[in-house]
Amino acid sequence: MLSVLVWFPLFGVLLLALLPKSIDANKYARSVALVVAGLVFVWTVYIAILFNPKQVTMQFGEFVPWIKAIGLNYHLAVDGLSLPLLGLNSLLTFIAIWSTDPEVERPRFYYALMLLLNSSVAGAFLAQDVLLFFLFYELEIIPLYFLIAIWGGARRSYAATKFLLYTAFSGIVLLATFLGIVWLSGASSFAYEPLRAIIVGASDTPSGLTLKLQLILMVGILLGFGIKIPFFPLHTWLPDAHVEASTPVSVLLAGVLLKLGTYGLLRYGVGLLPDAWVYLGPWLAIWAAVSALYGTSCAISQQDMKKVVAYASIAHMAFILLAAAASTELSMIAAVCQMVSHGLISALLFLLVGVVYKKTGSRDMFFLRGLLNPERGLPLIGSMMILGVMASAGIPGMVGFISEFLTFRGSYPIFPVQTLVCMIATGLTAVYFLLMINRVFFGRLPDELDRIPTVTWSDRLPAAILVALIFLLGIQPNFIVRWSETQIAALIPYNPRPPQIMITNIPDQSMANASSSIVASSPQIEITE
Repeated sequence: MLSVLVWFPLFGVLLLALLPKSIDANKYARSVALVVAGLVFVWTVYIAILFNPKQVTMQFGEFVPWIKAIGLNYHLAVDGLSLPLLGLNSLLTFIAIWSTDPEVERPRFYYALMLLLNSSVAGAFLAQDVLLFFLFYELEIIPLYFLIAIWGGARRSYAATKFLLYTAFSGIVLLATFLGIVWLSGASSFAYEPLRAIIVGASDTPSGLTLKLQLILMVGILLGFGIKIPFFPLHTWLPDAHVEASTPVSVLLAGVLLKLGTYGLLRYGVGLLPDAWVYLGPWLAIWAAVSALYGTSCAISQQDMKKVVAYASIAHMAFILLAAAASTELSMIAAVCQMVSHGLISALLFLLVGVVYKKTGSRDMFFLRGLLNPERGLPLIGSMMILGVMASAGIPGMVGFISEFLTFRGSYPIFPVQTLVCMIATGLTAVYFLLMINRVFFGRLPDELDRIPTVTWSDRLPAAILVALIFLLGIQPNFIVRWSETQIAALIPYNPRPPQIMITNIPDQSMANASSSIVASSPQIEITE
């Protein structure tokens, strides 16, 4: 069942490669890609319908022995942490393909890379073997590099090379860290659940990972995934990549690919090195506060609309680190909500900036103005941009508000100062986005923009879908939370900061069900078994 999400997009790649050269490549390649991406999204929804949110252990597991000599197996499964991100990946891939210019050059290669990117990201979210995760994690670098290097802007070669160097270094660090975790823990394979059972003590096999070793390995986890997310000062590749990438690629980069980093922190940082995570919690919260303030301050000073949204992403991704550092049940659920929220909102903003650039030929905030003009401007695009800005700033009734509220509510009892700093950063979100809205959409339309091309319904539809989801999930956030509550409670490490966690009488369980024996709770909740 889960293999469909990995292999069906690759089947689409094969179909694109077999298209006859005599046909209209643009038309048929786009149609094939849309059908494949649409079916993948429908299958993801079907999996969500069958998913049991009350079950602690992984679901729909698929296991095939692969390379026994090194302990590598093809093992896929899904839980409440990965399921929302799978849905986000499938939805935004379909939207990115839909919003691609119908006259894109080399269409078969372009859409094949899009589908390959979708497949590799899905594989990373589903992998239950740390080495298999690494292979998918590295695979997604290839299509993204070509998507930036071939279809990017004037400095695309520089941006693509910079992205490649940063993310390749991230992969090297993570591979060394994963090998260290497996070898030092004494595990016989790279399987995630048995490995976690050994480390957290849910297995009879003792682990060789002392706190000192966990701290050393945690440096690799933080550095590797910190580059991917990215956090300050590991962020410098992201603004260049966003500015030079085409709009659909920016949608996937901000909406999905950055979530590989935050997913990795939760799955492999919190999950595999819990003692080190708790020990470093205060420092991680400080890092989150600094990164949030840095991203906000940089966004205020930008002139390019795309760079404003890019630096805003850096600031808002830091809230996920704050929530994860607190390690309460509420804050960890908030981290999942923040990932989904940021994916939808950033995708919407990049889509709308792309439409503005397509119709006006500029993203310069000191040149553009008056685009909200109801007769000669872009009134509907401007209205949706205002809604997207409001969502990013945390206006109640939208998904951005509930995700940030849960983040701050769950983190404040543990890290009050760092949480207040992040609250200041989210308050400043209104500053740089209002500056952008005021400069670009209000005022008198310049003479140079007297004849703006008409925005078609195909340009508006993807953004309208995202706006609807932002409102729907803001009004009913349980659509996100219900998938993750049970699994997140099992992921939380023991946290000695009182009165966070009280664990008593937990019986030994088999290695296959090890995750269900790791129980945690929100403040003032005692769990006994």
